[in-house]
Amino acid sequence: MSRIGKKPIEVPAGVIVSIDPGRVTVSGPKGELRQDVPARMQIAQDGDTLTVTRPTERGEDRALHGLTRTLIANMVEGVTNGYEKRLEIQGVGYRATLAGTDLDLQVGYSHAVKIKPRQGIEFEVPIPTQVVVRGIDKQIVGQTAAEIRKVRPPEPYKGKGIRYEGEHVRRKVGKRA
Repeated sequence: MSRIGKKPIEVPAGVIVSIDPGRVTVSGPKGELRQDVPARMQIAQDGDTLTVTRPTERGEDRALHGLTRTLIANMVEGVTNGYEKRLEIQGVGYRATLAGTDLDLQVGYSHAVKIKPRQGIEFEVPIPTQVVVRGIDKQIVGQTAAEIRKVRPPEPYKGKGIRYEGEHVRRKVGKRA
């Protein structure tokens, strides 16, 4: 009664996947990632493809099946290509600079906000109003980008603040005379 996932995961050349009960390790050209996975899900490697199977059709097993498959696919993508999030800074005098590996943000406070990168994360500032967060772990890249955005989220009246690239901020009209 078990069911194989619709999309098997393609493993490119140069990526090594080791499967232990309850843990998957993926290593590639950009680094190595480990992830604990539910022991109920069966992960099989056949050449350069990985398949995840679930034991039953219960709702909980179906949800864990999709989660496990996506986590492994994200790990394979991360060690081959990596992930990046781009942030835009808008506002008069708002800017970002790099101080070594740390990110310095001047976003309207009386002091500069310093952000230290987590392990496996690197910052890039191509222009003073743009920040690029790069890494191999999708979750950590997204979390770091969210923490940077949280320093000064975009406000709805003038639109000043830090936002994701392409993010639309709904503007309010404000006070009328």
